Amino acid sequence: MASLIDTLTEVLNGENKEYQKLLSLSKDKTDVIVRGDLNALAVITDKEQEVVSKIMALEHERTSTMTEIAKILNTDVSGLKLDVLIDLLKKKPKEQKALAQVHDKLHATLYEMKIINDRNAELVNTAIEMTNFNMNLLQSARKAPETANYNKGAFNTGSLIGVESGSFDAKQ
Repeated sequence: MASLIDTLTEVLNGENKEYQKLLSLSKDKTDVIVRGDLNALAVITDKEQEVVSKIMALEHERTSTMTEIAKILNTDVSGLKLDVLIDLLKKKPKEQKALAQVHDKLHATLYEMKIINDRNAELVNTAIEMTNFNMNLLQSARKAPETANYNKGAFNTGSLIGVESGSFDAKQ
């Protein structure tokens, strides 16, 4: 079982390394979103996809290792979480400490990544709101008020001031 714990620790360290790369890309993405550089955003997204593919492969390896450990411990793999496994390793302090350290590093990395991604999502939403505001402003600038001319039957015969035909309607 010691070799499985070592394998799990190595896999988790590999995942943390890849998540650190993803975190760096997310920080770069913040600047790109603020600048509104769509080409740079596409490049970063492509790089993120490469890193996510590596993370998926490591995650598959981690799942397989956890399944093997669960078989040895004669427990259900769905109930075997990393913190539970760390508690079970009390008789092996070296493995317990290594696993606890990588668990803490991974937890910290993922927490920071969540904060950055939430900020990026807020920036994207703000950019979308600003775009919608600008579109509405442009559309309303082309609409003109009517004059208040009425005929004998009290029907409005007023014409529109400054009407332009052939304007673009973004809502269609």
